[in-house]
Amino acid sequence: MKKIFLFIAIMCAFVACDSVEEDISNDGHISLDELKAMTTVTTDKAASGVNGNVITCTTSAPVNAAWFVDGDEGKIVANNYYWKKLKLGDHTVTLRALCADGTLLEANYPVSCQEITNPLTKYIIWEGEFSVGSWDAAPLRFSDNEGKNFPYLSDEVYFGLKTLIVDVKEASEGCTARIMNGWWSTTYEDNIPLTSGMKWEVQITEQIAKDCARGNGGEGRDLNLLLTNGEASFTSVYYEE
Repeated sequence: MKKIFLFIAIMCAFVACDSVEEDISNDGHISLDELKAMTTVTTDKAASGVNGNVITCTTSAPVNAAWFVDGDEGKIVANNYYWKKLKLGDHTVTLRALCADGTLLEANYPVSCQEITNPLTKYIIWEGEFSVGSWDAAPLRFSDNEGKNFPYLSDEVYFGLKTLIVDVKEASEGCTARIMNGWWSTTYEDNIPLTSGMKWEVQITEQIAKDCARGNGGEGRDLNLLLTNGEASFTSVYYEE
């Protein structure tokens, strides 16, 4: 239910700034079958004939449309057109549609990416190496003046809702982490197990952006990672697109 409310809130904000045609047939809504008939989700093809790693999603349905991949509610893209490079593997692309009469529709499209046809670009935020123990917040705070290692994250990173990838070189047995802000006012995710060699994906959500960005209305609280048990060493932070 929380996800539905989040979707409605985002779509209402979208409608406020970019409304769509309200003259929708069937008393203000369309059926799920009609939505699917007016929607396509395609994967590009590699020279070998297998699926590439780029998806193109379009709908001509007269609805307010939002796309997201693999259930990632934090990165909803409100638009009738969506193009994205994905990692290799199996994914689920979801289209949620808000009709003029308030009817919500959802369609899922499984896609499989088998070969890299458009490589993801790596954007390095930090590289180096350090170790940190539990309950020491400063080393893992993204702040030039209140942190020890990570720099401020730009508004582009925050409001672009990037997925940060944190390279964990080593982690002690039972190591756990928390995603919070530097004011200790909000915990976004807790009890995250860390293991040696893992790539820890930290999803920046709309709430994190509003709390932690320093411009565009952000409150400047800084994204802060925290070990709540054990110790770990880290070697880089980046995102890929």
